[in-house]
Amino acid sequence: MTVLTLNRELALLQFQRRVLAQAADPTVPLLERLRFLCIVSSNLDEFFEIRVAGIREQQRQENGTVADDGLTPAELLPKVSAEVHDIIARQYALLYDDILPALEREGVVFLRRKLWSEAQQQWIGHYFHREMLPVLTPIGLDPAHPFPRLLNKSLNFAVELEGRDAFGRNSGAAIVQAPRALPRVIRLPGELSEAPYTFVFLSSVLHDHVDALFSGMRVLGCYQFRVTRNSDLFVDEEEVKDLRASLKGELQQRHYGDAVRLEVADNCSGKMADFLLQQFKLGPADLYRVPGIVNLVRLIDVPDWVDRPQLKYPPFQPGLPRVLDKRSDIFAAIRNQDILLHHPFQSFAPVIELLRAAADDPQVVAIKMTVYRTGTDSVLMEHLVRAAQKGKEVTVVLELMARFDEEANISWATRLEAAGAHIVYGVFGYKVHAKLLMLVRREHGNGNESGVLRRYMHLGTGNYHPRTTRFYTDFGLLTCDDGIGEDVAEVFKQITGLGQATTLRHLWQAPFSLQTRVIAAIRGEIDNVRAGRRGRVIVKVNALLEPEVIETLYEASCAGVKIDLIVRGPCALRPGVAGLSENIRVRSVIGRFLEHHRILYFLADGEHHIYLSSADWMQRNFFRRIEIVFPVLDPRIKRRIMREGLRAYLGDNCQAWEMHADGSYSRQNPRSTPRNAQNLLLAELAASS
Repeated sequence: MTVLTLNRELALLQFQRRVLAQAADPTVPLLERLRFLCIVSSNLDEFFEIRVAGIREQQRQENGTVADDGLTPAELLPKVSAEVHDIIARQYALLYDDILPALEREGVVFLRRKLWSEAQQQWIGHYFHREMLPVLTPIGLDPAHPFPRLLNKSLNFAVELEGRDAFGRNSGAAIVQAPRALPRVIRLPGELSEAPYTFVFLSSVLHDHVDALFSGMRVLGCYQFRVTRNSDLFVDEEEVKDLRASLKGELQQRHYGDAVRLEVADNCSGKMADFLLQQFKLGPADLYRVPGIVNLVRLIDVPDWVDRPQLKYPPFQPGLPRVLDKRSDIFAAIRNQDILLHHPFQSFAPVIELLRAAADDPQVVAIKMTVYRTGTDSVLMEHLVRAAQKGKEVTVVLELMARFDEEANISWATRLEAAGAHIVYGVFGYKVHAKLLMLVRREHGNGNESGVLRRYMHLGTGNYHPRTTRFYTDFGLLTCDDGIGEDVAEVFKQITGLGQATTLRHLWQAPFSLQTRVIAAIRGEIDNVRAGRRGRVIVKVNALLEPEVIETLYEASCAGVKIDLIVRGPCALRPGVAGLSENIRVRSVIGRFLEHHRILYFLADGEHHIYLSSADWMQRNFFRRIEIVFPVLDPRIKRRIMREGLRAYLGDNCQAWEMHADGSYSRQNPRSTPRNAQNLLLAELAASS
């Protein structure tokens, strides 16, 4: 029997292959290719920290779980291991055979130890003794010094030794941890190299001077390694009394979770590799040997250090909608018409300006906002702090469980509370992932002396994170529509207070109505086709995994509904299967910017319903998160979203990948006129650089 859905983890690894293809693409600027190579490594780190850790936990529980794709954890882990080993081999081949030689030809050199000149060796020796030696702590392994507790993803060195020390000890092994304060890549002074940019790796410096850490001993081998650990957090709903306090305790332990992967340099002896695996309770399939540096993520900042514009994407200045270009009063602009912002092609500045104006405007009496990710340094949060200090009613629904942003969010919660804001940590067991900002403003006019309260909203598909809006594609809607305002107010009331869920007029909301409304909309297209009318569905999301929605899409395809799915990441649906999904086409677009907006289009018998959303089509987004889907009511904005968010990507023949029924992808090649959606949108929407 053919399995009707694909495996999530294997689909995620297919996505990494598509990202890696950017690093291999000669049309991508050279330093950006290096950056894509590093992004794959960063993505694989998180894949092991969360996804592989979860599979191993399922395997430990031995509950015989079989996923929708028919694989048990015991069957899946070897497939994951084989796939990752292949991806890593491709990464390093690209790095050493293609990218680094090309960079060297452009004057950006990563110098190997055997090529150091005498002057360079002297400078590096001084650097080691001045900057590194004082902060290094070698740990000899013996009964008094057991194997140290190593941080998740930290750089370490396993050293094999021969001889006895001053105390007569001869354990034969030691561990050297590279402190996080030390840079992993070191630039040599310009006068020491003919190339404009010459770098050496911290690991190379330590290898060259490791003898200085073990006086009188003979170093037989020095091997880089790092361990990746389970980084998922667990907070027991039945035990927790204070979520923030409980989460702080968990965060301290995150760096020391169970090991899930061991990376070692390929020169590591078999004896030492086996010893390390034993220490971390890992098996041979969990060992990843790599040539040279064990952590490519450390190179991700190099493009920013190198001032070679021709080796990077051309800079651009995000544009502004004409309606905001002409008006200094942002409240008047929103009252005049709904405003759509398309990031990163258009600026996020209007959202910042809206919050700044709200903090300063005496007529604004209340501000309510959801925060999932915002960063450690956020101008938006500073405006909220200032608004609270000025006595406005500021309520922030701050998601403490936003993965890897927990510490930053706890810090902002503390600052906001100190300023007098009301901080709510959502609903325990449901992450608040909706992107909502609501301002309540008292406005006078029309003979009403006391004024009336009007709601101004920003609803978005992406985070309130000014930095990521420069390289994530997202839509944001500025509106003061009364109906949408009433729904947004109701959502805030549900989250901050207590009470039963009510029926919303415009918004679809997880975990209550989102899945049922999505399925109902697809079934509406099925009904139209069966009644002799046209049926059409176009969806753009980051992931498509929810089984009931997939089943409904299969049903729609069989009924004759034409379906286009633009899914950046994992997709469990099999397109193009005869008798099941021959009317479904799936494509993924990978380019300069991270595709992030979620768009739903239903023909709806010619009414052309368009919705924007914070939610991907996954079980967690439908049932374990508070998510929002909001309609686009303005026909002018509908046309923009259709043109910019859907047709541009369906017509892309440069960065698009078509998915096949077996889960593989093939990249589209322009047969005539090249059409790159992101470049077209930059040309149309961005200001001049």
